[in-house]
Amino acid sequence: MMDIRFERTTVHYSDGTCALDGVTFAVPAGQFCVVLGHSGAGKSTLLRTVNGMSLATAGRVTVGGVAVDRAGLPTLRPRIGMIHQHYGLASRSSVATNVIAGAAPAVPFWRALSGFYPLDLQYKACALVQAMGLEEAHLTRRVDSLSGGQQQRVGIARAFMLDPAVILADEPVASLDPRLSRDVLDLLRGQAQARGATVLCSLHQLDLARHYADRIVALQNGRVIFDGPPSMLDPHDAKRIYAKRHPVADAVPA
Repeated sequence: MMDIRFERTTVHYSDGTCALDGVTFAVPAGQFCVVLGHSGAGKSTLLRTVNGMSLATAGRVTVGGVAVDRAGLPTLRPRIGMIHQHYGLASRSSVATNVIAGAAPAVPFWRALSGFYPLDLQYKACALVQAMGLEEAHLTRRVDSLSGGQQQRVGIARAFMLDPAVILADEPVASLDPRLSRDVLDLLRGQAQARGATVLCSLHQLDLARHYADRIVALQNGRVIFDGPPSMLDPHDAKRIYAKRHPVADAVPA
């Protein structure tokens, strides 16, 4: 189990945009923490500082006491799983190929390149697909033949291939209808709880945040404006979180 710590974390992009501005908070090991905020508040950038896709320009981020920097990333990356808003899958490849690719950081490069994974990992990929409510027949189907909800189930299965200590979920249900959103978040929470994984999940739906989060952190203009359990989030807080402000860039600048 691993915690996540943001210590005065600041991210400035080369175009002058301040995406995060002195963010400080800690996510205890095993917690399901939801990050709320309007588009451009800094949610995606915050998640990317945890797996090194965006490096802090001031302050620091640590995962399990290891700094997220060029020295620490080789150790941390196999312990961190990522679930993307738009699935992040190889659409022309099969479900099995996509899921087992989640184990690539743990095998020799030639195995990952050839797709020749050890039997134990092949069995694990099959078990995860089944745990996601997909059938054996789905293993050989191309991902682009699946519905959005099915594709996100594949994305979750892939993220858990190495039993990560930390899961980052960037708007994982933004493209799904309310019923499918709950199904996907149920699966995510269940798999995380079974492994004691820490979850940092960005959402924009207040009702889902209230239902699934152990704790909610809200960002506005790259700063924390709310931090507490869902029971503390009142209508005034909700209105303040989604008030119109000058947005920061929440996508990686060109």
